[in-house]
Amino acid sequence: MIEQNTLYTSTDPFNELTHLAQENNLINPELFTKYAVKRGLRDLDGRGVLVGLTEIGEVHSYIVDENEIIPVPGRLLYRGIDIADITKGYLTDHRYGFEETTYLLLFGKLPNPRQLENFNKILSEKRKLPDDFVRDMILKAPTKDIMNSMARSVLALYSYDEDNPDDTSLSNVLKQCIHLISCFPSLAVYGYQAYAHYHQNQSLYIHTPRPELSTAENILYMLRPNRKYTELEALLLDLALILHAEHGGGNNSSFTTHLVTSSGTDTYSTIAAALGSLKGPRHGGANLKVVKMFEDMREKIKDWQDEDEICTYLTKLLNKEAFDKAGLIYGIGHAVYSISDPRAVILKEYAGKLAAAKGVEDEFEFYTRIERLAPQVISKARKMYKGVSANVDFYSGFVYTLLDLPLEMYTPIFAIARIAGWSAHRIEEIVNAGKIIRPAYKSVAQRKEYIPLSMRQ
Repeated sequence: MIEQNTLYTSTDPFNELTHLAQENNLINPELFTKYAVKRGLRDLDGRGVLVGLTEIGEVHSYIVDENEIIPVPGRLLYRGIDIADITKGYLTDHRYGFEETTYLLLFGKLPNPRQLENFNKILSEKRKLPDDFVRDMILKAPTKDIMNSMARSVLALYSYDEDNPDDTSLSNVLKQCIHLISCFPSLAVYGYQAYAHYHQNQSLYIHTPRPELSTAENILYMLRPNRKYTELEALLLDLALILHAEHGGGNNSSFTTHLVTSSGTDTYSTIAAALGSLKGPRHGGANLKVVKMFEDMREKIKDWQDEDEICTYLTKLLNKEAFDKAGLIYGIGHAVYSISDPRAVILKEYAGKLAAAKGVEDEFEFYTRIERLAPQVISKARKMYKGVSANVDFYSGFVYTLLDLPLEMYTPIFAIARIAGWSAHRIEEIVNAGKIIRPAYKSVAQRKEYIPLSMRQ
C-alpha cells in the first residue's frame, strides 16, 4: 500500500505514477546554489563553463576588461574566418556557398577551384539513397515528425553500410559523414512527402535530386510539386544553410556530437543523437515558435504601425497572458549573444530583398518593428544580466515562410545545414582521441534503510 498522501481513486494508473515521479524527483532549487552547480553549464552572467577546445567554430559576443565583461556586437567565425566575410565572398561572386562552407568546416581551409569541383562531384555522387530505401524505410512508416523520420532513416542507413559501419577510423568516418551530408536533403524531403501524403491526404511527389544542382536548389526542386524556384529563393535558402551550419562546440547538438562520439560509438548513432537534440523547441525547433507567435500577433494586433499596441501585446507575452502563455518573446534573446546575433543581421538584409520581391514589405517592416521594441519591453519588465537582441530564429522563420516551406520542414532544414558542423566536430573528437566525456553529478538524496516488501506502508 502506498502512503495516504499519494493515494488516488482514478482508474488511470499513470495518474498515481506521474505524481510519484514528480514528488520523488524534485530537487530543492536552493541546493543548486549551495553546491555552486552551473545549471545548463552556464554562469549567472551567461558565459558557458569551459569543457573543451575546438578549432571549428567561434562565437564571439563580449570582451573582458579588468575582469569586467563588456558585450560587443556578435561575431561568428568558421575556422577563424568571419561568417560575414564568407557570405559576402560567395554572394559577390553570385554563386552558392553551402558546399564550400562544408568543405571549410570539415578540412579547415577554403577550397581552391579544383578542390571545390572535386568535392561537389563527391557530394553529387553520394546524394542517392540505397535502392528501395525510400519505399521500405520512409514511405512504409510515415511519421508526423520529420526529425524523427530523419533519425530513424539515419539509424537504418547503418544496416545499408557495405563497409564496417562500426569502423571509427578517420577515413571511414569521413566517408560516412560526407554520405550523410549529401543525402540529408533527401531524407528530410521524402520524410515530409510521406507525411503530407499519408497524414494530410496530399499527392505524393518523389523527385530524384539532380547532380548538377546545389544543396539549396535540390531542396526546393524535390520539395515543390512543379520543381520550380527562382534564383533569389535558392540563394536565400543557401544563405540560411550557411548561417546554420555551425555554432561552436557548446551548442546543445554539437556538444551532443562530442559527447556521444567520445563513447566510441558509430557515426549513425552519433548523428541520430544530434538530431534528437536539435529537434527540441529550446534548440532547433525555436523558429517554429517564432512563426506561430507572429500568426497570433497578426490576429491580435490591429494596427501593425501602432507601437503602443505592439508593446501592450509584448507585455502580455511576458506576463503569460498571450499566445502560449510561456512568458517568452520567441526569437528575442540568445544564450551567448547580447548586442546582436551576426546570423540575424545577415539574414535580415537578404530577407528584406526577398520580401520586396514578393511584395510583402509591410510584413517585413512589422518584423523589424518587433525586433526594435521587444528588447525595450523586456528591459522594463525583467531583471537582465545581459542585453537581448533578435536571434537567427527571428528571421529564419520569416524567410522560410516567404519561401513557402511547410512548417514541418523548418527544423529539418536546420538539420540539413548543421550536419556539416556535427561532422566536423565528430572528426575533431576522433582525431584528438579524448577521454569519454563524463561530468560529475552530486547526489543530494538522503540515506535510507531497505524495507522488506511485507513491511512497506
